[in-house]
Amino acid sequence: MNYIDMHCDTLAKAVEQKKETAKKLEHTMVDAERLHRCGTKAQFFAMFLQQKKEENWSDPGHDPDGCRSEKRKISLWYNGAEIEKQMQDMYAVYQNTMENCADIIAPACTYEDLQRNWQQKKVSAFLTVENGCVVDGKMERLEQLYQMGVRLITLTWNDDNCFGHPHAKDAGRMQLGLTPFGKEAVTYMTERGILVDVSHLSDGGFYDVAELVRGPFVASHSNCRELAPATRNLTDDMIRVLAEHGGVAGLNFYPPFLNTDPVDKVSRIETMCEHVKRLVNVGGIECVGIGTDFDGIEGKFEIADCTDMKKLFDALQKTGFSEDALEKIAYKNVERVIREVM
Repeated sequence: MNYIDMHCDTLAKAVEQKKETAKKLEHTMVDAERLHRCGTKAQFFAMFLQQKKEENWSDPGHDPDGCRSEKRKISLWYNGAEIEKQMQDMYAVYQNTMENCADIIAPACTYEDLQRNWQQKKVSAFLTVENGCVVDGKMERLEQLYQMGVRLITLTWNDDNCFGHPHAKDAGRMQLGLTPFGKEAVTYMTERGILVDVSHLSDGGFYDVAELVRGPFVASHSNCRELAPATRNLTDDMIRVLAEHGGVAGLNFYPPFLNTDPVDKVSRIETMCEHVKRLVNVGGIECVGIGTDFDGIEGKFEIADCTDMKKLFDALQKTGFSEDALEKIAYKNVERVIREVM
């Protein structure tokens, strides 16, 4: 079955492997050739940006302030120029892939692009940013990203940034909302046609987005917190709010976001089906999509790469989903969001 995947980290993998294009990659879950071969309708390609270089425990014997009583946690951070380079390196891979694989994949910025590419039997490639830190608190940066072709921004990753705060185990931090700039930026994004993505965002930030955005927004790669207690997942109330906005949650294949036991490292199709059923039962069939997180996750996978996607839809069909429901989950729900927002 054809499908739309709202999230993969393949551009970062290609840069890591020092590849100029994502046409054909080894040791990845996605590349352009496989996407075309397996009938992918659209792939959202994230430019994943890291703020933190590393996090270590200091040696108390070398603390500059002379404190030797205990180790302290220290973080090293990328500066703005380094974050910009991360993005530009991935953007170059995206552009090169579009140029060198123009017979099988093409960029998409609108619903019309999606439809035209499909008629020409090409995969649509939507460009996204994962971690709005690159915006750096400047509204003009949002317009620059729009001109680059970015049509979705995952507001945060796992650290605070100019938009707001990430998910957290600490209940107090989890309730922190968007910054004043974040609120202004989200309003601008909705007016400009950039899809707001709340995956990785704090619960407080989620509800701020819901208050600001009138139409659809997405949780591009998030599951159900009632089934897997990861803070990255959505509560039932969040699923309902997302559905009320006409939004979509993308099924994430990462084991800790699927399994009740966070140390269970196996990504099982049966468990994926349970999350899909929960999303449907809580938010309705219109709020479910796919957001694999391919090439950004580790574990043991029953769906090893994009060519295995048929296994998921076959399993969902066996659990009782109709053909119409499967099409909505696979691509029609996200297609509707694209039409309404972009």
